[in-house]
Amino acid sequence: MKTDVNGCSTTAAGQEQCGYFEVRVGRVDRRPVQYDYRTEDGRLFSCVAQNLDDARKRRDAWLQEVAR
Repeated sequence: MKTDVNGCSTTAAGQEQCGYFEVRVGRVDRRPVQYDYRTEDGRLFSCVAQNLDDARKRRDAWLQEVAR
C-alpha cells in the first residue's frame, strides 16, 4: 500500500489499491486487507476487511450510497 509523506493514500482516480497484513487473535493468525478505492471525481473509500471480496462488497455498497 503506497502513501505519501503525510500517510495519505496515493491511489489514483478510478483505481484500487490493497495491502495485506498479519494479525494474531488469540491463537489464530489472520491476514486482513487494507483497501483503498478512489472514484473518478477524487473521493476516497478506505476500509479494513477480512478479504478482498469483502472489501469490494463494502466499496460497492458505499458507491451506491454516495450515488443517491
